[in-house]
Amino acid sequence: MIQLIVGNEGKGKTKEMLERVNSEIKEASGNIVYLDKNTKHMYELNNKIRLVSVSDFSFSNSDEFYGFVCGIISQDHDLEQLYFDNFKRLACIENDALEAVLTKFNRLSDEKNIRFCISISASADDIPAAFKEQIIVSL
Repeated sequence: MIQLIVGNEGKGKTKEMLERVNSEIKEASGNIVYLDKNTKHMYELNNKIRLVSVSDFSFSNSDEFYGFVCGIISQDHDLEQLYFDNFKRLACIENDALEAVLTKFNRLSDEKNIRFCISISASADDIPAAFKEQIIVSL
């Protein structure tokens, strides 16, 4: 299952993500990976959370990002949760492709039994109707 944290730029989505992931690690029985555009928040994350800076890798489209995420999943059989901060930028997604990409990641999440928590810089109104129920925080 995917969970969405949505809101326009500067509304506090990253802060919300960091609070959630740090509280989740206390009760997690498996591993948690946090994907971000850089290492800026490294010291705000619990040291048990694996931070991956995607700027160390080059993606030109969402399919390449999807393959990258599949690689992370394939290397960690104890992976329980994945956090994506600023999903559209990380995954090189244009607005018109958001629903298709979310569908793909939702299917992967269900198949591998890994929860994805995703922040998206958009208002709740701009989220595709099929995913409105998966919004857990709207800022």
